[in-house]
Amino acid sequence: MSLVYINSAACISVQDTLQEDFFQNLKPQNAVQVLKAIEPVYKEFIPPAMIRRMSKTVKMSSVASQFTLKEAGIENPDAIIVGTGMGCSQDSEKFLKNVIEHNEEFLTPTFFIQSTHNTVAGQIALGLQCHAYNFTYVNTSSSLEFSFLDAKLQINDGEASAVLVGSTDEQTDRTMELYRLNNTIKKEENLPADYLNSTTDGVIWGEGASFFVLGKDKTENSYAQLKDIQIVNRLGLEETQQFIEDFLTENKLSAENIDAVILGFSGDARSDVYYTEAMAAFENSTLLYYKHLSGEFNTASGFSTFMACHILKNQKIPEMMMITDMKKREIKNILLYNHLGGNDHSLVLLGKA
Repeated sequence: MSLVYINSAACISVQDTLQEDFFQNLKPQNAVQVLKAIEPVYKEFIPPAMIRRMSKTVKMSSVASQFTLKEAGIENPDAIIVGTGMGCSQDSEKFLKNVIEHNEEFLTPTFFIQSTHNTVAGQIALGLQCHAYNFTYVNTSSSLEFSFLDAKLQINDGEASAVLVGSTDEQTDRTMELYRLNNTIKKEENLPADYLNSTTDGVIWGEGASFFVLGKDKTENSYAQLKDIQIVNRLGLEETQQFIEDFLTENKLSAENIDAVILGFSGDARSDVYYTEAMAAFENSTLLYYKHLSGEFNTASGFSTFMACHILKNQKIPEMMMITDMKKREIKNILLYNHLGGNDHSLVLLGKA
């Protein structure tokens, strides 16, 4: 199989990640239930007439994809693949509200058309006038990982040489209300959240969009090498270390070869035990976490991938991501481990480009 490189990366998140100096200005967020993304001035990137008809996730993705393609020096990718957990929630809610208010009669189709999960990939393609392969994955917390896997196969099979891959999720008031009711979101009395040693259930919810250009050729600006991906829906706690060990063995590596591990600690005591279990396998690796910077959401792993790309390229690790003081002189391999509520476990192995 040929090598696959991440040649550009852009992210809109609750941090100001579109700025070049964002590494120095990261701010942990642990005292509110819901985190809002820092959005750019959309009229600088999208025609005003179009902005009105776009939901937040479409706008974030449109801008993030523009940044990514520009950095990669590509006008039209050979494929567009997007992963999302919740899709265009805002337009879905507007459509359902319309159904109720109008007693299922005389409905305008606009909100329904724009509510489908593949709206994001479609709108990006329309903006670029790109008629290439266009696909959307909706696999909760492993949506981005399935998108990466598809892109990797496209490149290895010679179907594409440059693929735009993205992940995106937005918030809506009604969904957040429901998440509070079913205790997905941490209760007010349990804030501020302790991400690493939580004794309470629930998470702080975030949102964002992360986009990458994957290519078969290494460039001057390449961030990382996408080595391998492994996904499993269900995993017993006692199987965690074996799951990781088998994945590393398949890649002819051991825990000693992993310079940094990025874990998805979310502050949810029920499910964070998987990350605690995984930590025990990496005594000599730099252990990192990130959801205190991004919040938890279906495609939060896009933020961790974005951070990992910058860590590999710049060979620098932000202090506030570190769980332990262990630091290696050179960072060659980074392992990303993520799940959502104990389901849909994913491992992504990135190497220095």
